[in-house]
Amino acid sequence: MADGTMPAWSVIEPGPVESGSLRLVEKPVPVPDDDELLVRVRACGVCRTDLHVTEGDLPVHRPGVTPGHEVVGVVAGFGRAVRGFDVGERVGVAWLRRTDGTCAYCARGAENLCPASRYTGWDADGGYAPYTTVPAAFAYRLPGDLDDVTLAPLLCAGIIGHRALRRAALPAGGRLGLYGFGGSAHLCAQVAMAEGAVVHVLTRGAAARKLALELGAASARDATEMPPEPLDSAILFAPVGELVPVALRALDRGGTLAIAGIHLSDVPALRYQTDLFYEKQLRSVTSNTREDGREFLALAAEHAVHATTHPYPLSRADEALRDLKAGRFDGAAVLVDDLS
Repeated sequence: MADGTMPAWSVIEPGPVESGSLRLVEKPVPVPDDDELLVRVRACGVCRTDLHVTEGDLPVHRPGVTPGHEVVGVVAGFGRAVRGFDVGERVGVAWLRRTDGTCAYCARGAENLCPASRYTGWDADGGYAPYTTVPAAFAYRLPGDLDDVTLAPLLCAGIIGHRALRRAALPAGGRLGLYGFGGSAHLCAQVAMAEGAVVHVLTRGAAARKLALELGAASARDATEMPPEPLDSAILFAPVGELVPVALRALDRGGTLAIAGIHLSDVPALRYQTDLFYEKQLRSVTSNTREDGREFLALAAEHAVHATTHPYPLSRADEALRDLKAGRFDGAAVLVDDLS
């Protein structure tokens, strides 16, 4: 297979995942560029961004792209300019794939804002296949004490949740509200609680609310309800614009709402007096830096952050996306290769 073709999932025509927009096709095994690793995929997390790419919520960057950007695999080869990696070494591949390294944003440490940034599973084929590639400078070295399935969701859900938590400006010992409680939120909650926060979860799913309480959340209510106390900070993980004013009204004076998703449905009109007054802040979250990733992986190891996972065979990736869309599982789905 490494010298020929491979089965890979491809977004043939963006549209509802139930319509067959994601299909299993034959593709050439990728050849790494001079600065890239060829990675043999062992597990790939299923992210809501994959659903947005498949359904066309995000514009097409690469026709027929193979989604997937929470990849745990092993180095199967590399380009001639790569140094410091060995064949067989376990690595992680995440969403941010490449930046120019020279723009004003990169120079000030904000590479997530680089106008020339490129992304795994959107600009280049990702991990819904037995092989993928990654620039060596953007590959993550992974801790050795966690299995592939447990690690996979940390590589996007965990990293983005971590950046969102920092963007939410939560004070020490503060009260944090999490709107939506899927793959990213349930990892973010664990870090926040380990750092002393009181966490309130607001989400539509009964199974997700149950998981939140099992993980130590102080409360778990429906997404449209008010939390039991005013919030210092909140993070909106659900891609539902109608929840923005709901979350803003739940904030205490001076509170901050961070919106974590790459896609959000339209936000209704905000009322200044009830939604924004008293110096409330509304912030977005755009991708992540590599430093965010390294910092989160270190925190995850320090605090024993763990993902609640639901493995699916890679051959059933379309089913995993349909289940994600329907909210049929708590935590995170992870694809395990059964195609090679």
